Amino acid sequence: MKFPACLGLAFAVAASAHAQPRLPWLATPEEARQQSDAAMAQLGPWLNRLGFAQLDHRRETMRTIMTREQAEQRQAEVRARILALVGGNPKATGPVVARKFGAVEENGFKMERVAFQSCPDYWVTADLYVPRGPGPFPAIVLAMGHGPGKEFNFAWGANLARAGILALAYDPVGQGERVQHFDPELGDSKLERMGEHEHANQSALLVGQSIARYWFADGMRAVDYLRERGDVDATRIGAFGCSGGGTATAYLAAMDPRVTVAAVSSYITSFRALLPASGPQDAEQTLPGFLAAGLDFADWVELAAPRPYAIVAFDQDFFPIAGAVETYDEARGFYGRFDAAAQLALIRGPGGHCNLPAVMPQLLEFLVHHLKGPAAPVPEWADLRARDPDELTVTPTGQVATSLGGKTIEDMVREALPAVEASSRPNLATLRKDIGALTGASEGPLAVPMVRRTAADEKDGWLVEKMEIESEPGIALPGRLARPAGAGPHPLALWLDATPLDKVVALPDFVRLVRSGHLVLALQPRGVLGEPDPNPGKLALGQYMSPALRAIIVGRTLVGLRVDDARRAVAWLASLAGADRSRLLVYGRGGLGMVALHAAVLDNAITEVVIENTLASYRLAVRSGLHRNLSELAIPGVLRVYDTGDLVTALGPRQVVMVNPADAMGRPLRMELARVALTAAGMIEPATHVRIVRRDPRDPLDF
Repeated sequence: MKFPACLGLAFAVAASAHAQPRLPWLATPEEARQQSDAAMAQLGPWLNRLGFAQLDHRRETMRTIMTREQAEQRQAEVRARILALVGGNPKATGPVVARKFGAVEENGFKMERVAFQSCPDYWVTADLYVPRGPGPFPAIVLAMGHGPGKEFNFAWGANLARAGILALAYDPVGQGERVQHFDPELGDSKLERMGEHEHANQSALLVGQSIARYWFADGMRAVDYLRERGDVDATRIGAFGCSGGGTATAYLAAMDPRVTVAAVSSYITSFRALLPASGPQDAEQTLPGFLAAGLDFADWVELAAPRPYAIVAFDQDFFPIAGAVETYDEARGFYGRFDAAAQLALIRGPGGHCNLPAVMPQLLEFLVHHLKGPAAPVPEWADLRARDPDELTVTPTGQVATSLGGKTIEDMVREALPAVEASSRPNLATLRKDIGALTGASEGPLAVPMVRRTAADEKDGWLVEKMEIESEPGIALPGRLARPAGAGPHPLALWLDATPLDKVVALPDFVRLVRSGHLVLALQPRGVLGEPDPNPGKLALGQYMSPALRAIIVGRTLVGLRVDDARRAVAWLASLAGADRSRLLVYGRGGLGMVALHAAVLDNAITEVVIENTLASYRLAVRSGLHRNLSELAIPGVLRVYDTGDLVTALGPRQVVMVNPADAMGRPLRMELARVALTAAGMIEPATHVRIVRRDPRDPLDF
């Protein structure tokens, strides 16, 4: 079917593909910093209060658990909740597919180099440290943290092997030999290396997954591999890791009862202590809806009860030690329901993150005694290093991507994309419920917010008022109301833009809209951190990762919070004297265009939507290998229910104008590709109420 002609908007295709100079209306670095600080000063505490209320509810629940039967029921419920939050455990059954890449004789042990699949065609590289002797040996899974290279694991593996414990030290996703976006010409990742797992999680969220599920798979298949070896005692397998490796260890011990002892360093704290400090850390550590589901760090520990478990924490760690003590106290009571309180240990040390040398004697004693027996001698820690660091490399090229190929997390996420079924596309009524459930936005009517006017300034015959709109208690949003000359009634417009507001009101398009007789409110919804750098030197994750993680952990999203802000602003605009309530346009640029679309679906007062440089389709973002600033738009599970095409279809007959629909990197799509993307995203043609146009930023928007 032919797409409707583009009418009413002047446009021209930009002639230059090279990086453009910084546009004069964008924020200066100092303005951007001030804008970001002001936004987070409100959003962070507001989300924290929501999280604290959820933690209070959890605390009351935990007080009711008095017997072993109740504790076991709690474990079953929590494990089921976690699996639901991450999208289930990846399926990998049968013998582990593995390849060996040689071995090296070391002083007192042998080091083997192996790779195994934790999911079909998804490879994990690992070094095995095998003690001398016939075995079978107790074994331990070593999970590396974010940052240290394989030399860190060599010291641990070598010391454990010399103590008679076989150790399997594997590379985590995005590190070592498991770079997901490896570029052979760069010899490195296309991304910031420590951001590879964060990047993959944004795609995973859209299909209803968390990349934590692949952390589960890595650890559990490592246990499978060890149990298949003839030199491992399958009844004595432990796990240890620090920082990101502590996360992996906590997950493995919680989800796999075959792990008989665990030590988790520099990860366990409590969200009551973490939220007001540095807040949620990495993507795999922040399960969507985790606090809303009544969970906390203590649940990872309590899922391991009554097995031996050590919480290792440090006084100056950014995982606050006060939270580790709080979790230890609660978990010790939970262990007590199994008459196993003595099995839980808190090993506390001075210094900062992963300061393991300060606690090495206690940590080694805990692991050795629980894996080999209380009478087993505990060796002194030796500062052992590989004779040749290259011998730690498993694959011939040093990268899975170029030696073994196989899948990445994002490959597996793409396989999870649900098919588009035209017969089951949601209508307006069901979309409203779906948006409320997935984004956390309010479905029903919203009250007119309180507004505080702070200043006014006359501009060429029209008036600009500075104001703050109280969207919710504790959330005061900056706005600028532009009043045209004349008594009205005036058509209404809401302008959503990350540009500093004093620069918005000077934009030629904004000025033209006011001079055409519109009463225009420029608003910055909560958590707007300014314009992203248009010419980043490195493919970065963008500035929204941290606030997005804070939102999703309490069951909210940045999109949903901003939709509520926009709708309250619409209610206030419509309440003004001289307002023509039959004509209300919402303009959104960049990520705020997605907010405008969602708000219009929920609010019949909005009669027209214009969005510019907005992601054309969530499905497009998953299918493309790379994306930028997706965290600002991420809605967990959205592609299991709807996409942008469904939104624009449901808005008919109200007008939707899409200016320069963008790909996942933020670049304008060619017209034909934009149509294809929207059709794949659920747009049903002929969509006569939808116009797709292309324009150069120097050309006017003709509202």
